[in-house]
Amino acid sequence: MVRASSSSELVSFGQKHVAKGLNRLVDDVIQSGQGSYVTMASGKKLLDFTTGIGVTNLGHCHPKVSKAAADQCMKVVHAQCSLAFHEPYLNLISRLLPVVPQGLDTFFFWNSGAEAVEQSVKIARSATGRQNIITMQGAYHGRTFGTMALTRSKTIYTLGSAPLMPGVFVTLFPYWHQLGLPPDADEKTMVDHCLHQLSLVLSQQTAPTDTAAIIIETVIGEGGYVPAPKSFLEGLRKICDEHGIVLIFDEVQCGFGRTGKYFALEWSGVKPDLMVFAKGVANGFPLSGIVGKKALLDKMKPGSMGGTYAGNAVSCAAAVACADVMKEENILQNVEQRSKELFDALRKMKANPSFQISDVRGQGLMVAVEFGTGSHAPGTRNPLQGVAAQISKRCAEQGLLILSTSVFEVIRFIPPLNISKDELAEGVKIFENVVREVVGSA
Repeated sequence: MVRASSSSELVSFGQKHVAKGLNRLVDDVIQSGQGSYVTMASGKKLLDFTTGIGVTNLGHCHPKVSKAAADQCMKVVHAQCSLAFHEPYLNLISRLLPVVPQGLDTFFFWNSGAEAVEQSVKIARSATGRQNIITMQGAYHGRTFGTMALTRSKTIYTLGSAPLMPGVFVTLFPYWHQLGLPPDADEKTMVDHCLHQLSLVLSQQTAPTDTAAIIIETVIGEGGYVPAPKSFLEGLRKICDEHGIVLIFDEVQCGFGRTGKYFALEWSGVKPDLMVFAKGVANGFPLSGIVGKKALLDKMKPGSMGGTYAGNAVSCAAAVACADVMKEENILQNVEQRSKELFDALRKMKANPSFQISDVRGQGLMVAVEFGTGSHAPGTRNPLQGVAAQISKRCAEQGLLILSTSVFEVIRFIPPLNISKDELAEGVKIFENVVREVVGSA
């Protein structure tokens, strides 16, 4: 046990012994969390609009979720999935079957989102007998060796790690900034352009008969919090159906009510062949999974899937409680109400030219604010370079944990899905004051 008389001593100990490759927003120690707030060793109480990067969707230490995990700890903690079924695993499937897309009825649970993504690639390659995977520009699917090759949001995630997993090709995602277009660019124009580029990828780089899967986040996360347009997902579905390519939706960050639907894919009505999920499924307990068509997953031979901690009993018990809370506490209705309040407030800020906000976007309580002009667009420079990181740091000093995202100047809002009206207003007020201060001095 670390013995220290002050938070500064604890921070100093961590800085000395924790790997330098791990970045942190603040140099402090989280001691406890309750609902929408965390308390630090320094004594600061911070409103948390990060939810552990979209994990504690029901707030910190939700009593029903924490009790379910504690009760399971007194029954069995590690019921290894290759030995036998365990009850929380099966109970979780029964809770998820009514809310996942119809036709996806076969599950496998892992620990992290990256592991589940890698398993989806393994299934697609095994089922099709093909190697190549197409990913999106701006995508984030993890930092493990396999998922690094699929992640194209920032070079820091793969820096110095080449050569990466082979057989991965990149296609364009319809986001105005990546296409060098203004924020008001027409959606149809962007979608048509991106689908045209995908057709070129399939004719110039990886033949359809060599392509196992196309993988996409239904809301691009680390690439800038950009929802995939319905017409783009429909175009991907059509291409995959024509060529026998597996369509994989990554709902790791945008699933479990984050966008106002149980899963973000519901906004489009497009169904994948495989869906990956994690984060909000268990409100902080490590758990991820894939769900897909039985005919697809049943092509995997017994023993080809597994993992020491995969589908841990305590995590599954917590996830069952999460599913019950989502229904019992009308979480999606709260997301709808708070989302309108958040968008109204941010769009009001955008209307003020002094804030230099170029875009407010997202769905539900997965919302982005982008500042300045297109710093990566041809022939332009963003005078607000680095402002998102400054805003994030200053917000933390003022009592709000909030994160930036992407290589662009973007702040992302990921508050708890059960956040109250007053708590949301408190966070928005801090954010507005900080933007006025930071952007005004830029």
